[in-house]
Amino acid sequence: MAQYFEVHPDNPQPRLLKQATALLERGGILAVPTDSSYALACHLDDKEAADRLRQIRGVDDKHHLTLLCRDLSEVANYARVDNKQYRLLKSATPGPYTFILEATREVPRRVSHPQRKTIGLRVPQHRVLQELLALHPTPLLATTLIPPDESEALNDAQEIRNRFEKLIAGVIDAGACPSEPTTVIDLTPMGTGGDPVVVRRGRGDLAPLGL
Repeated sequence: MAQYFEVHPDNPQPRLLKQATALLERGGILAVPTDSSYALACHLDDKEAADRLRQIRGVDDKHHLTLLCRDLSEVANYARVDNKQYRLLKSATPGPYTFILEATREVPRRVSHPQRKTIGLRVPQHRVLQELLALHPTPLLATTLIPPDESEALNDAQEIRNRFEKLIAGVIDAGACPSEPTTVIDLTPMGTGGDPVVVRRGRGDLAPLGL
């Protein structure tokens, strides 16, 4: 049975977020609110949790998982970022964007793309998730909470609890999230002089990025 944490969206209770963090440390998977939709998240260094994350989501190892980072300094630890890429990241973070970048050795090989050695990275703009990330020593490994064989991301915590309570350790309810997933942009072509590639149009506006 998944634990249910009702937290204030603007002033989340530290006691509840610490309890949620403890579940992550024990290998649990959480449904967490973001500035796009809800996401499933687990500890980056827990192989079993990452495998379960993929099973629940219904995706294989070629599906890009995402690192939820607290700020750009964390991004630089887990992805190779040149000056052009950094400027674009800085203009769009925090926000509802996921960027695909070349992974560094800090990223376990089992969670990066098996052929491309890339990883999705994101700096979310959601107070509750930011506070949760502040309590955790590393970025969280995550994926948008879209049920298998469905196309829409979930944004209602009670529905998530009802549908996934036997599969995940906890749900953080901070109210409804936007129903759109993130905008996904592949920045790896910029490393060889190419242009960013929009992989998925979502909630993040492309105009401020010049795309």
